[in-house]
This record gives sequence, structure tokens and C-alpha cells, in this order.
Amino acid sequence: MPPSSHPASTPRAASLYNFFAPGGVLAKTHPAYEFRRGQLQMAQSVEEALEEKRHLIVEAGTGTGKTLAYLMPVIRSGKRVIISTGTKNLQEQLYFKDVPFLENALFAQSPTTKGAPLKPSFGLSGHGDLSREAPRLSVCYMKGRNNYLCRKKLYELTDQPILSGFEEIEHYRAIAAWEKTTHTGDRAELAELPEASAVWPKLDARADTCLGQKCKEYDRCFITEMRRRAAESDIIIVNHHLFFADLAIKLEADHAPDAGVLPDAGAVIFDEAHELEDVAGNYFGISVSNSRMEELARDTEHLVQREKLYTPQMSSAISSLRDRSQLFFSLLPTHEGRMAFDTRREFLEENGEEYLALNQSLTRLFGEFERLPQKPDDIFSLARRTQQLQVQLGFVMENEDPNTVFWIERRGFRGGTGNARRKSADDKISAGRTHVYLQATPIEVGPILRECLWSKLETAVLTSATLAVGGGFDYIRQRLGLDHAHELVVPSHFDYESQAILYVPPDLPDPRTPQFAAEATDVIRRLLEITRGRAFVLFTSYAQMNDIYDRLLGFLEFPILKQGDAPKSALLEDFRITPNAVLFGTSSFWQGVDVQGEQLSCVIIDRLPFAVPSDPVVAARVKAIDHAGGNAFSDYQVPSAVITLKQGFGRLIRSLHDRGLLALLDNRILKKSYGRVFVESLPRYTRTTDLRKVEEFFGAHS
Repeated sequence: MPPSSHPASTPRAASLYNFFAPGGVLAKTHPAYEFRRGQLQMAQSVEEALEEKRHLIVEAGTGTGKTLAYLMPVIRSGKRVIISTGTKNLQEQLYFKDVPFLENALFAQSPTTKGAPLKPSFGLSGHGDLSREAPRLSVCYMKGRNNYLCRKKLYELTDQPILSGFEEIEHYRAIAAWEKTTHTGDRAELAELPEASAVWPKLDARADTCLGQKCKEYDRCFITEMRRRAAESDIIIVNHHLFFADLAIKLEADHAPDAGVLPDAGAVIFDEAHELEDVAGNYFGISVSNSRMEELARDTEHLVQREKLYTPQMSSAISSLRDRSQLFFSLLPTHEGRMAFDTRREFLEENGEEYLALNQSLTRLFGEFERLPQKPDDIFSLARRTQQLQVQLGFVMENEDPNTVFWIERRGFRGGTGNARRKSADDKISAGRTHVYLQATPIEVGPILRECLWSKLETAVLTSATLAVGGGFDYIRQRLGLDHAHELVVPSHFDYESQAILYVPPDLPDPRTPQFAAEATDVIRRLLEITRGRAFVLFTSYAQMNDIYDRLLGFLEFPILKQGDAPKSALLEDFRITPNAVLFGTSSFWQGVDVQGEQLSCVIIDRLPFAVPSDPVVAARVKAIDHAGGNAFSDYQVPSAVITLKQGFGRLIRSLHDRGLLALLDNRILKKSYGRVFVESLPRYTRTTDLRKVEEFFGAHS
């Protein structure tokens, strides 16, 4: 039940109203500010949730100004609050733009400081109420551990270089020089270091090589310093990957005092909350790969050589691990991409000896660690990793947990997706070889989140522009196990009916048929001629994207950019500065991309974005829902596709002045009964099946 937006309901509500109201603090501070009733309504709902210690789900349409709508109540609450975002871009917007803007606005309006120079006060602690004195904020911005330099590794590499080639040596020298001046250790400061640098994974501060308080560099460690800053901060800005990686580590360590980097907080704001199920599933799962085995062997080899602990027995144990790992992973079923591993029992019956041999090689390596006469702290870390790998290998091969799907993923260097905890390190170990991942993923994350997160938090606020399906939150609540939460849908501030036209070609064949690509190509070409390029053409698969791209090449007069030809950030920059450009993309361009103005005047989507039914995780969830008596298509597959479609269409209208065309080349939205759920979940665009209406729309706005 949404709270009343009456300005005088309570003194605190009155001051909140005075902040957002016409002629209020925001209007005086920001010359372009426009009052948005939905923004005030959301702010009041968040404030009530924080005060009453309950959970809240808010869909805030694009243009609502949701970040300020939750930041103001957070600042006024006086509580320590973690804000978790889906993208690095939003993290940076909050830390470098929104929080300083709000603090300066409050600082300027404080009775004791009005007229004083505006300056940010990060690092100064304290709380206050808008009605009394402006709060001075202590804010912390945190990333995953592999973004930070490990000083211990850097110094050890100085003594025992393991660099190969001139490029690695140059990267190392740049990092070593930077280490002397950096205060954060965040690799983002090293603009000259390539994203795919092979040196960085040898020097980053990821958890599985960390010695914690036993490390001689512990007091100067960038992770230690980050943990200290977080403990002293009022607002801690993280991303979903760090939040759930930290939660998984704490659960594994049974909430030991040293576990994780995030401090306890009474409230968490999850922005871009539509991503939570997938991210949580990654971190509550297990991944064992040939890369992790090789990494363990490599790190052991380097350590025993550096510490002069190398023995023939240790050398033999390392070689045995490498050989047996290589043989075992080569025997796993061969398949490109992701495949269910529902034949584990049959595999073990046929290849049990090789599985036992790999297990025994891990036992043997652990035994060699135990037999070493001297045991530097790093040896204990390697021994722990060895035991952990053995336990996890046993789980993915032998466990029969009914809420877990077991699957295999194969990918080459820099390819595919996988468990995010391992990806950054694994993918850079050995360019050119195939990485094989044995995965175990929870089928339903809702019960896990219900027990270990929602029941432990005073307040959780979940918000996004795309959470509701058909105007309600049943889908997201069920998927995330969030049983008791207040709900609010805040309509967008934009006038979608006049700003956007949605076109669905009535006569195209079903996208699943062979005839679709050729006919869709003709429609895309015609639409791009009407819009003069300036378009995203978004696809649900690489195969479809490449097929239609090849068909259009040479037939379009506009510059064409294609995902995969350059990094995403470079493609977006090229799109922004290239007149009439057309960008072809898949899933990574459906969300988290913001291009305002006429440069993006058209978004074309090839088909309704149903998840691939053969994907092992999707297939397992479908089977579980149907087995429990539900209807997986209407309860899971359609709602999931609705949210994805809303994300894709959301790329077009990003400001009050944007105008443009949305085209969906899949007329099942008109012909199938489930199409109504999609239509009812979308904003109120002008809708047409007549191409002449599209021409008239662009004629009127040209």
C-alpha cells in the first residue's frame, strides 16, 4: 500500500516534501530540476521502510530519479546502509555525482552553514536531520577484491620474477611505480594497464590466496584499508557481485569475524534488483575447473621454489596433479558452451578410476604440504585451497541435492560466462586453451535468500525500472523468496505516448522458422532508412545477429558497429560520436546502456527474449516448477522474458526530450494469449502495426 504523499503527514515527511517539492531544496540547488510526484512518493516509502524496519519493493520507471529518492531517506535515517548496484556505472554515478550533489545541497541549506563555500566532506562522520543540521557523510565505494593490488605478491614478484615477455615486464614496472603513490590500490587508477593484462591476475588481492592477519603486509593492505573505511562509513556503495561474494564467504566461514569485507548493516538498498536471482545463483553455487587445478599447481611450484622447499616428492606431486587433472577433464562430455551433466553416475561408473586418481593427487599434494619441515604461512593457504578443491570436486561429482543443477561449461580464452568468483583469474591463466568448468548451481535461490538474507536484515529495499510483470510483483517475490514486503509501482515521468511509437510487423513469419531471417532483414533495412540509422538492433543470440548483419552488409548506407568487433565501451563511444550509426548487439547491450538524444532514435528487437530452454539452469528451473504443480511457462519463462524486454526497450527513452521508434519483429506478442502479459507490462507507448504510422511519426518529429 503506497504511503500518502500529503506534505504534512509528519514533521519528517514535511521536511522530505520540502526537499523534493516545487521551489524546495532540490529546485534551488539544481536549475534543471522538475518536481516528480513519483520521486517524492518513492522517497516517503523508503523512509517508512527504514523507520518501520520492513522490506520494500519499488518499480520506479525511467526518469523517476530513484537514486535521489532512496539516498535522501538513507542520509536522514542515521543508519549504516549498504547500497548494492547492478553495474559499475551506477556505482560511480552514486559515489562521484549523486552523493556529493546531495551533500552539497544539504550543506548549503543548513542553518549553521548557509552561505559557506560548498565542498564535499567524504570521510567526516556524523548524522543529522534535514530539519536541524545538514549531515556530514562518510561514504565508501567498494569493488571486488580482484580489482585491488596485493602488496605482498608485488614484493615477492620483485624478488622472484615469473614474467614472460617484454609486455609483461612493462606492465609490472608500471604497477610497481604506481604502488608507491596510490592510496586505494584500485586498478582503475591505472588507465594505461590493458583490461586483459596477464600480469594483473598474478598480483591481485583475490580471497583464495589471502593470508589475512598472518600476512606481513596486513596493516598496509589495500583490502584491510578498504575494510577499515567501510567500518567507519555511513553509506557503503558496492555492486551485486561483491555483495553476494561477501555473503557466500561469510556463510562458508560461519560468519567468522575476519570473513568478508563488508561490515554489518541494518539496511541494504538493492538498485537494479532485477539481476539478483542470477547473481545470487552464481555465488551460492560451486565451480571446479581445470584452470583452478593448474593455478594451484602453478602457485605451489612458484612458492616452493621461492622458499627453497622444492623436493623430488613435491615435484612429483605437482606433476601428478597436472597430469591427472588434464586426463579427467578431457574425459568429460564434449559440448560447446553449457550442457547439463545429468549423467554423472554413468560417467563415474565408466571413469571412476580417473576421478579417484585426481582425488588422490590432491590428497598427495596436501600430504606433501604436511611433511614440509618449514611451513611459511603461504603453505597453509595452499593446503586450504587444496582441501577446498577436493571437497568441491566431490560435491559437483557425487552430491544429489535436489535443489542443485549440475552442469558443464566449456569455453576458450576470454569466452563465455561462468561463476564470477573464478572467472577473472581462470580466464587469464593460459591463453588459447579450453577451460572446462564443472558447475553446481541452486535451482531455487529464494529459500536460501529467505533464510540467510531477508530474515537477517532490518530493511531491504529492492528497486529497478523493471521489476513488475503485469503491474504486480508476484514473480520477483517468488523467485527471490521475499514473502513479506510492501510494494510500490511509480510510473515514469516520461510521456511515452508522445515520445515513443512501438511497431510490430503483422506479417513476419515466426522467429523460430528458417524464413524469418531473410524477411526480418528487409524490415530492419526499411526501418533504418526511416530513422536514418541512429539505432540499436538487439538480438537474443549471436547466430541471429551475425546472420542478419551479414545480410545487411553492403545494403545500408549507415556506419554499422557489431558486438565482438571491439570492447563494449569502445563500441558505445564510437556509436555516440558517429552520425547515423547502427549498433548490432546481444545481451550485454540490453541493459545498463545510456545514450541520450537523437543519436539513439530507434531500438529494434528481433524476438521475444525467452531464455534458451536447453540452458541447464533454465531447464532445471522449468522442471522444478512443473514438478511442484506450477506452470513454468506462465510462472517463470514469460515473466522473465517480460523483464528482459522491458530492459531492452528501456534503452530508447532516457530523457524528457528523447523521441523514437521501438520495433519488435516478433508478432507472437499480438497473436498468442501470453502476448497480453507483455503488452500490459510495457509503458503506454503509441502502438501500431502500420509502417506508414512510423513514417508519419518521424515526419512529425524530424
